[in-house]
Amino acid sequence: MKVLFFKVVPVLALFLLAPVCVFSDQPLEGSMSHFLGTPRMEMQQVFTDERFPNIVVTLKGTVLATWGSKTIRSRRSEDGGKTWGEEITIATPGIQGGGTTVDETTGDILVFVEDQHPPAPLTIYRSQDDGRTWQPEKPTIHLDSNGNLPSMHMNEHGITLRHGEHKGRLLRPARYYGKKNDRSEWPNHYTNAIYSDDGGRTWNTSDPFPENGTGEATVAELSDGRIYYNSRVHWQERPQNTRRRSAVSDDGGQSWKDWQVVEILPDGHQHRSYGCMGGLARLPIEGRDILIFSNIDTPNPTRERATVWASFDGGKTWPVKRLVFEGASAYSSLTAGRPKTASEGWVYLHFEGGLNGGSQVARFNLSWLREGVLTGDGELPRNL
Repeated sequence: MKVLFFKVVPVLALFLLAPVCVFSDQPLEGSMSHFLGTPRMEMQQVFTDERFPNIVVTLKGTVLATWGSKTIRSRRSEDGGKTWGEEITIATPGIQGGGTTVDETTGDILVFVEDQHPPAPLTIYRSQDDGRTWQPEKPTIHLDSNGNLPSMHMNEHGITLRHGEHKGRLLRPARYYGKKNDRSEWPNHYTNAIYSDDGGRTWNTSDPFPENGTGEATVAELSDGRIYYNSRVHWQERPQNTRRRSAVSDDGGQSWKDWQVVEILPDGHQHRSYGCMGGLARLPIEGRDILIFSNIDTPNPTRERATVWASFDGGKTWPVKRLVFEGASAYSSLTAGRPKTASEGWVYLHFEGGLNGGSQVARFNLSWLREGVLTGDGELPRNL
């Protein structure tokens, strides 16, 4: 028995020290066929006041919409977005920092809350029960290569990397606000990202995006492990300041290169000196890089016409778009359903606006989007 005891204890100790991976058998990517079939689109209101949307799908397939510019709240849908539960208060007071992140190693969900409009102190709220309850924690965030501390507000959701040497890393877009959000400071603003290899307790900050004057950003991991980065512009003096920016990372989100103007994608309405937060999601289809982007698409000097675009080559071209809502619309966030859950096959758009204000969640499939308007930027693939 003595020998047996000394054999068991080290194994048990290793088990207790290792990260808990309760979803190791959960498929992260599946077949394209689930996003096709009969074209479908449905929409309903989920919040009635305030601002700032994010949306993610948990590993159990629960659609989780987060929201709030004064009180941070969430609503959960366990049936793929057909019905929604009551509001759950995550934090009050506070302002949503965007970047809601599902840790695909543990199933934890992280919500980023700043005390007020940034620059401001940050608290991360963590849920370990699929978004039902939330506990605050103070993260450690390291300065970027310029010696600046990033702010969170108001970026698209974060992701867990699935490929390569940084598999399991949490990555979410962030930004540097300068001294404050003021036109005089806009030339000093830039976007970046924060990343964590310990489940969100400690974060490093990436190098800045290669262009100053950028604001709220989005990230998506491509099937080869590269990170596609798409950002809003926040400085009216930049060339083509009402079109989106993009770059890529091949080191797990630590640095960005090959930045360019994405001429086909509008950054808010085209009569304003700076852009509008947009959404981005990659469909979880093995070996394919189908990206969905959201923003407003209007010739009028108002924020309206929530629209989605599709790219079938990892953001190189965006050949088709489709209007989701004609009327008042603004900030938006996108996510995609998970294989073998009630959310499978759906794309979810959480956006400010709609008939009654507040926010709406539209759910649609790829077949519905494909029947939209051709943009002339690349060709719609025939082999879907």
